[in-house]
Amino acid sequence: MAVTAPRRNPAVRALLFSLWASVCFVVLSLVWGIAAGSQMIVFDGLYSLVSIGLSALAIMAHRTAAKGADSIYPWGRETWEPVAIVVKSTALGGLCLYGSVNAVREIVHGGRAVSAGSALTYAVIASLGGIAVAVVLLRAARTDTGLVRAEAAEWVGDAALSLVTLGGFLIAVILNATGHDYAARFVDPSLVLVVSLIYLWVPVGLFRAALREILTMAAAEPVGSAVAEVGEELRAAHGFDEFFVRASKVGSRLDVELAFVVGSSTPRRDVDFFDEVRAQIQRRLHTLGYRHSTSVLFTAQRQWVDWSH
Repeated sequence: MAVTAPRRNPAVRALLFSLWASVCFVVLSLVWGIAAGSQMIVFDGLYSLVSIGLSALAIMAHRTAAKGADSIYPWGRETWEPVAIVVKSTALGGLCLYGSVNAVREIVHGGRAVSAGSALTYAVIASLGGIAVAVVLLRAARTDTGLVRAEAAEWVGDAALSLVTLGGFLIAVILNATGHDYAARFVDPSLVLVVSLIYLWVPVGLFRAALREILTMAAAEPVGSAVAEVGEELRAAHGFDEFFVRASKVGSRLDVELAFVVGSSTPRRDVDFFDEVRAQIQRRLHTLGYRHSTSVLFTAQRQWVDWSH
């Protein structure tokens, strides 16, 4: 009997693809940047180098989260996903600040002469490659975890800033061609300064979103509204007086607590009816694309479920 190897998780495949793409970019940019004398290209390589280690961390976090709940992690291991994103965003943010400080130092000391034509060729290759990787990860991120979405966001930023770099090196080529060599010396460090500061928006955004999950704050839109919509539809359909909802997203898990106040207009109050309402909630939440942990409460006394007091 033939034995078929188990298929790798789609999220892991996407993260591994990002990892190997980063390896290729590191080798290309570091070698090319040193040869062209470009601090901007070397910075791009260092950014990718840091991403390699952090992508490996993301894969480990995803595999840990996939193990599910046990006696040690009764609610699951999904918190490891936002923790990995916090580590990643902090490291990338620190690299961006370091790059901006070095760029200012270069500008103050008269700029840097680079092989503008060679740098322009690199920028074209990096732009096309970055766009291709971003497209692949964006498709994978439609149904996968926050880790894949974080990777996709990073590559979108990489692709956009590669285009900015392409424009900058094109200006350097024009300046050299028109005899403005001294002005061209400031293009490379200026690009590093601009790009490193713009790059900050990616890790800052990722950090804020991941920290929100670690602190189990209310689920961000549109997830929060989608959960509230489920509660309102069921309240209206089954004649409950009120409903209360709490929802937070932790990695790929959505934690939901829905409470319904049973009133005089509620036609049924038996256990079978309540279980059917629970089943309807499970089916509706399943369409949101997250693994969800759901608690559903029913009470005739509002005071037990009004969490605002």
